[in-house]
Amino acid sequence: MTLFDRIVDAHRGIRPDVPVTMLVQSTLLSRESGCDVWLKAEHLMPTGSFKVRGSANKLRMLGAAARQSGVITASTGNHGLGVARAGVLAGVGVTVYVPTTATKSKMAAIESLGAELVVVDGSLLDSEKEARRQSELQGKPYVAPSNDLDTIAGQGTLGVELVEQAPDLDAVFMSVGGGGLIGGVGTALKALGFATRVVGVWPKASTSMLDSLNAGRIVETPARETLSESSAGAVEPGSTAFAVCQEVIDETVTVSEEEIAHAMRMVAEGERWIIEGSAGVAVAGMLQSAAQYRGKKVAAVLCGRNIELETFLAVLERAQP
Repeated sequence: MTLFDRIVDAHRGIRPDVPVTMLVQSTLLSRESGCDVWLKAEHLMPTGSFKVRGSANKLRMLGAAARQSGVITASTGNHGLGVARAGVLAGVGVTVYVPTTATKSKMAAIESLGAELVVVDGSLLDSEKEARRQSELQGKPYVAPSNDLDTIAGQGTLGVELVEQAPDLDAVFMSVGGGGLIGGVGTALKALGFATRVVGVWPKASTSMLDSLNAGRIVETPARETLSESSAGAVEPGSTAFAVCQEVIDETVTVSEEEIAHAMRMVAEGERWIIEGSAGVAVAGMLQSAAQYRGKKVAAVLCGRNIELETFLAVLERAQP
């Protein structure tokens, strides 16, 4: 079965647990950029991010033994929330390993969905290593955020929705972390025969997948602090998403923290929406590339909204004109 076959199956299989999100035209961003700008509202998903797609599809594909044993995952928040919600709907126990750097609100939200929370002293990579170790020790499946074809297929359902909602898109801009979202969406767009340009956007402070793509192999890149904390981190060794990204990404853009903050403020002003830094990355990339797409129809994926209110207010203050 090809990845696109998996995406088509997921597009049917995850309904109605995972809703189709709106594609909304932005008057402010269109005026400011000179493009016809549309926003894919993934931040309005039940857990506040696109991660519910891949999580729902992965747990849907579990066998009887795995459903009984439960699953393990690692996350800074969004992926863990997605798996926790999918576990509730599928009747599967979920344990989420998080680093000490995870925000308290995200940890509380994961626990509120009934998942067991294990805090690991260290980084996301440390929590991932411990989660995988426990997965092997306990004989429970590990649900990877992007290094899994079923998860990538779930994320790819967003691409099918885009084609159904706007088959005339000239480009779609997405924030890139582990590569599951852009890999799945790009696969769907290209398999369906559309000429939409797939544009990956990174914060300059965290370019692990971009550096790996440029090197032609997975490399380690130090990550600095960024507003796009949901997309920050290293590419897993042997990443399934890496090879997919090599095939589907047409253009790459990097953006500064100032550009991310400005994009978040523009979405707040134009749409009255709170979005997290990784969603701001996609909008910032679109704004930076506006001259190339002037007069054309483009979309930016607002991949999530899970940001602390105090942090968001600080971003608005920082991005004052």
